[in-house]
Amino acid sequence: MEIKPEAMRKFGLIGKDIDYSFSRTYFAKKFDVEKIAATYENFDCSHIAAVRQVLNDTTITGYNVTIPYKQDVIPFLDYIDPDAQVIGAVNTIKRTSDGKLEGYNTDFLGFAYALLNALDINTSSSFKEKKLPLLLEDYKAMVLGTGGASKAVMYALKKMGASCISISRKRKNDTYTYNDLDEDLMRSCNIIINTTPLGTFPTVEAAPEIPYTYLTTRHILFDLVYNPDKTRFMQYGMTQGAKVSNGLAMLELQAHFAWDIWNDL
Repeated sequence: MEIKPEAMRKFGLIGKDIDYSFSRTYFAKKFDVEKIAATYENFDCSHIAAVRQVLNDTTITGYNVTIPYKQDVIPFLDYIDPDAQVIGAVNTIKRTSDGKLEGYNTDFLGFAYALLNALDINTSSSFKEKKLPLLLEDYKAMVLGTGGASKAVMYALKKMGASCISISRKRKNDTYTYNDLDEDLMRSCNIIINTTPLGTFPTVEAAPEIPYTYLTTRHILFDLVYNPDKTRFMQYGMTQGAKVSNGLAMLELQAHFAWDIWNDL
């Protein structure tokens, strides 16, 4: 039976300069394969007023949100999930049946389960459980960068029991700088996560300036960048025998959790 156009649900991505749009490709494929009556659109907004206009479109069921609006959308929402409140960023918005807008963060969940997969740590959640398992109490993580993405990463790591240090270009009360990274500090952290955009296409030669020579087979390097699939950061780690993973699985999983939220699963 042919689906009438009015039965189609509408979703979309809010961001700026988002022609690349992982989300649009992901959901278009999902809708096609699973025969879901829905569409997904990019809402490329050059300013916050345009974001407000998109959010006012009551025909749209749910939104993903990306840079630079993960914090800016918060004042427009009627409800903020507690996890998103602590992180201070929203990447998923759901319109309820009574028209209210609810904000969530699925980045931290996507990162958490992608990291557990990369560490070969099995969970019984099947990626459905929103309460993260306390499985990283024996790990110490180094988070490169202090931008918005780092906040979701740090939140996930701490929820799973890992101890964390943060690396910034400028010294702050609760961070180290790249100049502080000596052999002892590098060896003390078995997980190193790049939350900066360094190495993203087209500037593929760039990488965080850390002393890669201190890496060993005990380390895992996790890069939130997914294009290219093997960043310079990852390549340097592989040269030292470290295990590596890019950010593609994180993106897929955060989209998976967004779909669950939109559909009350």
